[in-house]
Amino acid sequence: MKHYVCAVDFGATSGRMIIARLNEQGVLETEEVRRFPNAIQEKDHDGKFYWNMTALIGEVVAGLKDLAARPDIRIDSIGVDTWGVDVVFVDKDGKMIEEPRAYRDPYSVAAMDEYIQKVGREKIYEKTGIQFINFNTLFQLYACHKEGFRPFEEAAQYVFIPDYVSLYLTGKAVCEYTILSTSEFLDPRTKQIDRELIDAAGADISKFPPVVFPGHVIGNLKHEVADFGYDIPVVAIAGHDTGSAVAAVPAKDEKFAYLSSGTWSLMGIESKDPIISKRSFELNFTNEGGVEGTTRFLKNITGMWILEQCRKEWKRMGKDYDFKTLGEMEQSGEPFRSFINPDDPMFANPPSMLGAIREYCQKTGQPIPETDAQIARLIMESLALRYRTVFNWLKELASFPLDVLHIIGGGCQNALLAQWTSNSIGCPALCGPVEATAIGNIMMQFKAIGKVKDITEMRALIAKAIELKRYEPQDTAAWLQAYDRYTALCEG
Repeated sequence: MKHYVCAVDFGATSGRMIIARLNEQGVLETEEVRRFPNAIQEKDHDGKFYWNMTALIGEVVAGLKDLAARPDIRIDSIGVDTWGVDVVFVDKDGKMIEEPRAYRDPYSVAAMDEYIQKVGREKIYEKTGIQFINFNTLFQLYACHKEGFRPFEEAAQYVFIPDYVSLYLTGKAVCEYTILSTSEFLDPRTKQIDRELIDAAGADISKFPPVVFPGHVIGNLKHEVADFGYDIPVVAIAGHDTGSAVAAVPAKDEKFAYLSSGTWSLMGIESKDPIISKRSFELNFTNEGGVEGTTRFLKNITGMWILEQCRKEWKRMGKDYDFKTLGEMEQSGEPFRSFINPDDPMFANPPSMLGAIREYCQKTGQPIPETDAQIARLIMESLALRYRTVFNWLKELASFPLDVLHIIGGGCQNALLAQWTSNSIGCPALCGPVEATAIGNIMMQFKAIGKVKDITEMRALIAKAIELKRYEPQDTAAWLQAYDRYTALCEG
């Protein structure tokens, strides 16, 4: 019988369950056992957007029951990671009161500005070191308070998404540190929730479960969920998917930046201590919790979301472009014709992404894209140029040189974007692993059950298990000239 750990990994557009083990040669072996879609849903056409948590939990339970029926394997632990910021409101019995609101729900847009005016932008940042984004948990809770949202009012506990899954599996509630760090009410110095910020949001600090750190054993899987015939510990890994992904960066030393590339792009460095300064405040950088007490100093960048939304619109028009076709479209046409700033608020969740792109180009005095290929190329070039802006800021703020960019996650499979990113930033890019989040989840479970010692050993094992693709900068003069135009048009 072979011993495995089980990683449950929820992304904003899909989820997967992967089992993994270290074989007799100490090499990582993985097997995907379940994959399923995920999507934000609008209920009752009322402008409120939710996650179908019931369906997601059902997928996890079905996957666990499938594993329980396999006599050839033994599961030694389970770990859960998800996207950040969103919470489930549960009753005194740990039951979900209602499906959780999704971070793209517009209810927190006005709430952020109102809360900042009430408390003070500088004060909030000094306390938390967190990037201001309207959907951060702090502003969601304030929006719930202002709206009189019934589940918020009736909640016995506020539980972040991965912690809710673990609660369902074990019956025990925790507040894992890395997912809590996305909230904008964690003090990264004390690693505890800031009471003043919570009180100002109209929330109750006593309703948060105890804070725990990656590696903590939450409890055993309830046999009524899935009966394996033995106890399986559920481990609090880095519950924030980016926290798990960064743990899987196969870096040799500290002199790297990372780009977790997917629906969102997150670019940052790994720091021993939070970086909270006047400059980091001006640039709106964030300090989120990492494994082994590290800080993920990073910036959120709108990633493949824009292209994903365009694909959906094209499909409704009868044009179902696959990734190969999109790649050909992106390479065709005139380079550097027009640009967008992917982080402009108008691309957050517009009724029409294609319309928003055309409107942006018109507003900034640029040629309006006339073909789908022009739009596809515009998105990829703009994203690579935005990466340069953030990479330059990281070089300015880091206490060490940045010799390489590690691109991880699903987006690292896009060879064109990887090459353009290397061209744009003028630095080598190393791509892999694709399933970085799940692998980081797996490795933290290995650490919790004593199979690996620390992050250095974890990263060495990952580097041994995967093949990295390296990209060197090309056409740097043309990209530098394009960057000057991009900044003047889109970031001035």
